[in-house]
Amino acid sequence: MSDAYIYDAVRLPRGRVRRGGGTLAEVPPYELFGQLLTALEERGCPPEAVDDVLVGVSTAVGEQGGDVGRAALLWAGWPDSVPGAVVSRLCCSGLDAVEGAAARVAAGFADLVIAGGVESMSRVPMLSDRPAIAEDADLGERTGFVTIGVSADLTAAAAGITRAELDAYAVRSHRKASAATASESVIPVRKGGSVVLAADEGARPDACVSAFASLPTLFASDPSWERVARRLPGTPRPVGGLHTLATAPQLADGASALLVGNRWAEDILDRRPIAQIVGTAQTAVRSPLLTAPMSAARVALNRAGISAARLDVVEVNESFAVTPMLLARGLGVDAARVNPAGGALAVGHPLGATGGILVTQALDELQRRDGEYALVTIPAALGLGSALVLRRVT
Repeated sequence: MSDAYIYDAVRLPRGRVRRGGGTLAEVPPYELFGQLLTALEERGCPPEAVDDVLVGVSTAVGEQGGDVGRAALLWAGWPDSVPGAVVSRLCCSGLDAVEGAAARVAAGFADLVIAGGVESMSRVPMLSDRPAIAEDADLGERTGFVTIGVSADLTAAAAGITRAELDAYAVRSHRKASAATASESVIPVRKGGSVVLAADEGARPDACVSAFASLPTLFASDPSWERVARRLPGTPRPVGGLHTLATAPQLADGASALLVGNRWAEDILDRRPIAQIVGTAQTAVRSPLLTAPMSAARVALNRAGISAARLDVVEVNESFAVTPMLLARGLGVDAARVNPAGGALAVGHPLGATGGILVTQALDELQRRDGEYALVTIPAALGLGSALVLRRVT
């Protein structure tokens, strides 16, 4: 057995999805991820030394179907011998890909694996794969499926988190994202030889609670409430709803890629690793509440052998405002350590790409703070949660 380390981490800036076509709408997903492969090669990764490429994709259909990972490799002109695969676990896909790479390396089945994710929500909209869990009424009733927005409202209500608190958190996310330091990990997106996007879009430095408070809620009349009432009679339903466009994750396009290897990869790459992966977890709950990220975080911390008190950075996907608020409260972590560069409420959530993006941001922040440990965790629909613990190598 060997340990698993991260030797490099890159991501694209997140481009917001717009009705008239977002900034990255003209760039297909295989090219988004392919540009990161090119960047890793330019930063010293020899393509012929890579054993596999694992790409997280939430909506694996259309241009993101048919093994977009292998398509990206071919687009980038990498050796024909390098395989590629897609990992799909909804919003947890990218983090699952990184954990899968770490498992292969730690088990001795690979020396060097690239893992991350891609999602072009402009070109492959969410739910365009028409999943049976959401479309088949009988299956939905058998499983108790509810939309994740209803889960977010239920979770906030159960935790006693108010609409005003959710709005205030969203304002902080925008302001932190607006003030975030530029990073060499962010690779500008090019098209036709020109840079089309060099930094995350969407953050509003002028965001204010009064503006967010005027927005209508999104899920008050969602049909899923009828299923909640049937299956969980007596469950309090927040009057008028809680989450809005400001406190829900913004749709975005993006990609991420991490170089995961064992200690022998030092000789292949002629560099030391930047972090060690010391704990991972995939968990699930049947409850409609968004509690799986908390259980995943606790399992990953236990496997890492550390307590939450030792965390210098926590990156939790802002799948809705309630998620990071609940995690910080549950782990007893100082809010200043949670999402220090803002999150999906401000700059978007490109589904399968987000796991790798959050790991990349955690690594950047550990370096800025001269910290040691970071936690990354993400919730997904169907009660899924994923978490990963990093230890910075100094």
